[in-house]
Amino acid sequence: MIIDDNAIIEKLRNPKTRNEAFDSIVKKYSNQIYYHIRRMVIDHDDANDLVQDSFLKAYTNIDKFRFDSAIYTWIYRIATNTCLNFLEKKKRQFTFSAISYEDSLADKIESSSYFDGDELQKKLQKSILKLPEKQRLVFNMKYYDDLKYEEISEILKTSVGGLKASYHHAVNKIEKFINED
Repeated sequence: MIIDDNAIIEKLRNPKTRNEAFDSIVKKYSNQIYYHIRRMVIDHDDANDLVQDSFLKAYTNIDKFRFDSAIYTWIYRIATNTCLNFLEKKKRQFTFSAISYEDSLADKIESSSYFDGDELQKKLQKSILKLPEKQRLVFNMKYYDDLKYEEISEILKTSVGGLKASYHHAVNKIEKFINED
């Protein structure tokens, strides 16, 4: 049984029930966090590792949670930052490579046994990979995670107006990429 966030918060405040509360957080949000990260890094194994890293960071920093935001916002922020740091590190590894990191991710879409989409879904995923990182992140959070702009704003520490513009530009670029081929 997964308990609601208010009950989790009450248990987080008590050192004796903190571990139980954190287990509830992992059970409640691990699937959402996995897909949030997976859409950014494409690779199943990398996504699994980053989910574990994200929850480990959350657990070790649980004392820094100020209870002034929703739990999922806090977890999403940690997962997003973990993911962005990972992507930055990967891009640096590809600096002197003949192909870009995004191209290697596009190749993974084609070859992954974990991707079961049809050709249009592959085309959409490859189009999303062509977006600048921030637009890709905003698009994924809005389109796939169905987060409200206010929630994304809290997670990314960006204005709602800026997010709306990023999402609008992302949608236009995706449509252009899809129609090019």
